Amino acid sequence: MTATASNYKATFILDTRGREESIDDLIEGLKAELASAGAEVSEVENLGRQDFVRTPDIKYTAGVYVRYDFSGTAEVPAAILEKLRLNKLVSHKMIQKA
Repeated sequence: MTATASNYKATFILDTRGREESIDDLIEGLKAELASAGAEVSEVENLGRQDFVRTPDIKYTAGVYVRYDFSGTAEVPAAILEKLRLNKLVSHKMIQKA
């Protein structure tokens, strides 16, 4: 029996403080991490830097929002979240079925 692929949308907020790489390089690196977790990324959209409405850290008041559209099996979203769990580049993550 083969696993059925579904479409997902993942939105990440990137914490770029202290990073020397360009935003595009960080986004491509994150795309590679999604692919290594089994996702087939079809579209990437840089939503830009946006201020947070509320923040518990006065030194972290804005982040870069990025949305990835990808397909994969039902196990892929959990694999991505586990892979990014300790990644300090991604401060917030949300994956939803498209």
